[in-house]
Amino acid sequence: MREETSALILVGGEARRSGGKEKYFFSYKGRSFISHLVETLSTVTDEIIIVARDDVQCGRFSDIPGIRTVCDQVRGIGPLGGIGAGVEAATHDRIFVTACDMPCIRSDIVRYLFEELHDADAAVPCWSEDMFEPLHAVYRRDAILGYLTSPTSSSLRAMVRSLHTRFVPVDELRVIDPDLVTFTNINDLTELEAINGSFP
Repeated sequence: MREETSALILVGGEARRSGGKEKYFFSYKGRSFISHLVETLSTVTDEIIIVARDDVQCGRFSDIPGIRTVCDQVRGIGPLGGIGAGVEAATHDRIFVTACDMPCIRSDIVRYLFEELHDADAAVPCWSEDMFEPLHAVYRRDAILGYLTSPTSSSLRAMVRSLHTRFVPVDELRVIDPDLVTFTNINDLTELEAINGSFP
């Protein structure tokens, strides 16, 4: 029997680099980033949890069917606070974690990361020894909860290095996604304009 999985989408950032605009409602191919993410992740995970910074932000997703929303429990520590809230709310042990500014995530890459987890605590794509993708990665719920009982830092990189992590070289993923479009990350309005002009 296939083991069920969860997905977390972190949306609680302060949007400083995007002119104060909330990136999850940026439009790509005529649809919002959050719409693309929910559609993609619903094909490869059994539950999707959107982690927002407060109740007001949670309310912005109330019209999206089939998802749950939770709020950050600890503010001011960046994505780690959102991951903690989402992981605690998750039903399943294996969890894909991403940010709301990656609208091109591919379901086949997510599926591959789940398969590559094996007995590790995390499966994290890496470009090099020092450069990896903690917000495009799979984690075990219990491992994250265990780390969060006494975190050494609010840095995601520190968390990843403290876990039993399987680093997945991006060259392995090129077999599935030759241009590694799955890692497309939009931080500001200039990049948004570029992505809408680059992908037909």
